[in-house]
Amino acid sequence: TVIEPDWKAALTADLQLILTRSKPMLRAFAIGTKVDPVMLEIFNKRFMAIAEQMGYTLQNTAVSVNIKERLDFSCAVFNAEGQLIANAPHIPVHLGSMDESVKALIAGLPDRIQDGEVYLLNSPFHGGTHLPDITVVTPVFDRTKTKLLFYVASRGHHADIGGTSPGSMPPDSRTIDEEGVWSPGLKLVEDGCFLEQQVLDWLLSSPYPARNPRQNIADLQAQVAANARGLGELLRFVDEYGSETVAAYMRHIQDHAEESVRRVIERSRSGRYSLEMDNGAVISVQVRIDRAKRGATIDFSGTSEQQGDNFNAPKAVVKAAVLYVFRTLVDDDIPLNAGCLRPLEIVIPEGSMLDPGPPAAVVAGNVETSQCIVDALYGALGVLAGSQGTMNNLTFGNPDYQYYETICGGSGAGPDFDGTDAVHTHMTNSRITDPEVLESRYPVLLEEFAINPDTGGRGKHRGGNGVVRTIHFLERMTAGILSGFRRHQPAGLDQGSPGKSGRNRIERIDGSVVELGGCARTEVQPGDRIIIETPGGGGFGRPE
Repeated sequence: TVIEPDWKAALTADLQLILTRSKPMLRAFAIGTKVDPVMLEIFNKRFMAIAEQMGYTLQNTAVSVNIKERLDFSCAVFNAEGQLIANAPHIPVHLGSMDESVKALIAGLPDRIQDGEVYLLNSPFHGGTHLPDITVVTPVFDRTKTKLLFYVASRGHHADIGGTSPGSMPPDSRTIDEEGVWSPGLKLVEDGCFLEQQVLDWLLSSPYPARNPRQNIADLQAQVAANARGLGELLRFVDEYGSETVAAYMRHIQDHAEESVRRVIERSRSGRYSLEMDNGAVISVQVRIDRAKRGATIDFSGTSEQQGDNFNAPKAVVKAAVLYVFRTLVDDDIPLNAGCLRPLEIVIPEGSMLDPGPPAAVVAGNVETSQCIVDALYGALGVLAGSQGTMNNLTFGNPDYQYYETICGGSGAGPDFDGTDAVHTHMTNSRITDPEVLESRYPVLLEEFAINPDTGGRGKHRGGNGVVRTIHFLERMTAGILSGFRRHQPAGLDQGSPGKSGRNRIERIDGSVVELGGCARTEVQPGDRIIIETPGGGGFGRPE
């Protein structure tokens, strides 16, 4: 039995060995700014726990099904410069791009942000993803309210933010204004007071205004509450350890993440991959590994130019996809943060669909192109077959109801594992609405939701199967589907077979069937049914 210094042992009458500390441990009271591996792990978990507490607050206080039930939101902690420090395991496409929004907000304010202020923004040209994703940013000042220490932010996908179709995911938008209202930065709270009228004016300002602004207001107030929870937890953290120590461990966490990614790079290989999307656009990426510098260049040269449709992906989305891929390759429980990007140089061709300029439409870039970027990166690295490659974005609504959901499918297989059936893959990590909630809140019936067998690609390891989802409408509405891999198949890897393509169709009450493309909008009548079949994942390795 080893007895460490400052401890003593005593043997009891029943032969139990009891260890007790003979001197008090001083480290917890005198922790400095030099990294301590034990404290690094504690700070990792504490920061992540703060983001998780923010998420619980947002879920419990939100009104919309989108945020409350589907959990389509993300919360994170940032340092005073707006760099991502830690997050809860929420939506990857949100988390990797949120610090771009925080930095853009800081840079765009004429004066320094003040204590008691809260801002919102959703502009895809200022760090946003697409317009329904509204980011709410709150500064964290010290107890004297004079020194800015950190930022906390929450991003929620609002059920409707305007645009040409209910749910604000129009499959046929060609300009950003057709997708809803947007802002590069709007004050939401001043001196602790919620500026409701100012926000309402903004929600109704577009040629295509928000359809349910009161629900937007309620969800924004929930985001403000979530940020307030994070602010309070961070200040308690500072009270416990001191602001210098907390700031120092924010740097240490980023340094640790950087080193973790460099280790991934050391065992990775260079590669190139091109992925053709259903609209004919091509995502091309080359990963160049520099072992001497323990870094990598992610070069998207050769990618298609800015598109006339809405599949353009803002640069923040591209960054989020790259960050996600390399974080998933780290075999350690570290928080996703800005340090992961330090070893990576991202090259995005100016004027391409991955660097769109206004007034480009971008709603599908966030949900569809992001998935293709991830699959292309995994293909270039040779580590994972193509997953379903889409979020299968279904919207329906009328002036009284607006609903949005993403539908699961098959994930790609890897070198030593099968893909998974019926999961949300990669850049989406939301739930799907429970049938009881769906049918009680909206005039629809869920008739079928089942795994679609034999849709995953064959291989030494098979791809995951997609699903079939059938919804029966009870009122007249507008329905829209924004999806991919309806023309192409999710690719297999290392001689594995591709997954099966998806399919969308409407069965009318008179028995006729209307095939829908990957992107379509249609009017539905009571008794009509929409049937979505999602793609399967690709197989890995030659089938036995």
